[in-house]
Amino acid sequence: MAIYTKEEARKILEKALSFSKADTCEINLSGNNSGNIRYARNTVSTSGYSSNQSLAVQSSFGKKSGTATIDEFDDASLEKVVRRAEELAQLSPENPEFMEPLGPQMYDEAVTYSESTANVTPEYRAEVASSSIVPADAKDVTAAGFLNDSAGFSAMINSKGLFAYNQSTDVDFTVTMRTNDGTGSGWVKRDFNDVDKFDADEAAKTAIDKAVLSKEAKAIEPGKYTVILEPAASADLLRNMFRSLDARSADEGRSFMSAADGKNKIGEKIVDERVNIYSDPLNPEVPTSTWNGEGQPIKKTSWIENGVVKNLAYDRFWAKEKGVDPVPFPSNAIMTGGDASLEELIKSTKKGILVTRLWYIRSVDPQTLLYTGLTRDGTFYIENGKIKYPVKNFRFNESPIIMLNNLETLGKQVRINGNLIPYMKVRDFTFTSLSDAV
Repeated sequence: MAIYTKEEARKILEKALSFSKADTCEINLSGNNSGNIRYARNTVSTSGYSSNQSLAVQSSFGKKSGTATIDEFDDASLEKVVRRAEELAQLSPENPEFMEPLGPQMYDEAVTYSESTANVTPEYRAEVASSSIVPADAKDVTAAGFLNDSAGFSAMINSKGLFAYNQSTDVDFTVTMRTNDGTGSGWVKRDFNDVDKFDADEAAKTAIDKAVLSKEAKAIEPGKYTVILEPAASADLLRNMFRSLDARSADEGRSFMSAADGKNKIGEKIVDERVNIYSDPLNPEVPTSTWNGEGQPIKKTSWIENGVVKNLAYDRFWAKEKGVDPVPFPSNAIMTGGDASLEELIKSTKKGILVTRLWYIRSVDPQTLLYTGLTRDGTFYIENGKIKYPVKNFRFNESPIIMLNNLETLGKQVRINGNLIPYMKVRDFTFTSLSDAV
């Protein structure tokens, strides 16, 4: 049994804490039930189910800390793991950045759990695979996909009186469709907390249509193009910008958010004024836990507002050093969009390129967030408001900052990897060379 109720988790944690002899003690308990199915070449290859649970104890004497873990929760085992953590703490050097555990906190009630997802069956997983394989075979296309569903919990307690608990569920699906002549490829990713929002037929059809439409791609000259980025494409670049929302690395001159004289870019306009990015653990489309690994409450936070850097994340140590309040790192990223659908963005484009996704992204210049990578799984030339033909994949050199300063239109939001990202039409996106890979 990997999933404990709030009361069951508290009982185990309180018993473990009762064995502590350290100055301070923090204990985390987590469990997860997870099922999956994998298929390739239009045939299911593997399926499985796992159930895991773990308890981690961090004991501290002054600024010396030690951590030990265990997956057995009888009294003898709990005492054993606490003693081991204390032994390791006594052997450890002092941590100059050690912060004592927080006292009791108030948390919002999370909306991360779906009973439907927790009750996904092997039969359901097989039906999802069939939803890809059967139509793919009918269109002379080969499907390769993976579905993973999970239900889990996390809880923590410490010697200062803090207790936190959260249950969550997740379903994650990807499928790649390749035409059997080897010239076309389509891809889709879907992820939700609530499996009832997942439409396997729609996802498979989208990937199949992309694969068929991308057959026999033509080569066109690299250069600067107006592009329509699907959320899966722009999210890969934006993710690297989100990682820069850290005050310490900015203050120490190690990130794009660094400014002159040991300052950071809070209050500075860095992108188009239509760009608004915030995090919100209670957003019903992309909910997260309402507390983080240190037990800090996570609240709705604005990061970029009308193109201006509004906040950076301060961990507790760095906040103390700078004399400011801590700001937890975002648990999700929500970028506001517009009303335009993908079809409307295409219709409004005289000449441009539609990009399904990017991959093999590598940093070129961390200080400007310049990245290089490749398009894949469906890249198309648009002319006079219509997709005219598929094009060969490109290598690109681009920065999400430049990209967000060259915005033409923001479209509707789509969930991708637990974030909400809109379709974007961007001018002067830089493609540097062609790639023969499909």
